[in-house]
Amino acid sequence: MLDFAVLGLLNESPMHGYELRKRLAALLGAFRAFSYGSLYPTLRRLAEAGWITEDAPLDAPGPRARRGKRVYRITAEGKEHLAELLAEVGPDAFDEDGFGARLAFFASTRSDVRLQILEGRRRRVEEQRDGLRSALSRAGERLDRYTRELHEHGLDSVDREVRWLTELIESERSERPQTRPRSGSERAAVRPDEHVTYPESREEP
Repeated sequence: MLDFAVLGLLNESPMHGYELRKRLAALLGAFRAFSYGSLYPTLRRLAEAGWITEDAPLDAPGPRARRGKRVYRITAEGKEHLAELLAEVGPDAFDEDGFGARLAFFASTRSDVRLQILEGRRRRVEEQRDGLRSALSRAGERLDRYTRELHEHGLDSVDREVRWLTELIESERSERPQTRPRSGSERAAVRPDEHVTYPESREEP
């Protein structure tokens, strides 16, 4: 998911390495521990694939010149690859790391793909919730007070995420364009290969 996040950020604007590190930490920090050591190998790999370019740094003029910063930009091929990644919905999009990165770029993701990701994440979290409830039930009175409180706190957190995801899913569904169902006579009059548009209804004067 680091490749995806880097391409997504560079698609917004070119950045030098330090700025990219800060943006990635802010972007992914809420969902995973971001390793700075993994960034530059990722940048080299993306450059070798032709998905980003590196602008050679320019030395600042003057007697106390300092080495300029290398700026990274996404290429046309990188934009195409990012579009493919944004359209993919796999199991990694439902995991903690993958979901956080995908959610950060939902504004650039198609509505149907957003809905699939949200529903998949909710199923994953519901499975975790069911497992926690089952473990808590099996443990019964064998847990001491503090361990039980810890388990119940975790269960409350998962319950909150399920409710949050449900709200996002309902909002996503409500914002999707709705098509007007045809009447029986309309369906009978239309051939399978015929495209029909419905005129807007007008009130007679």
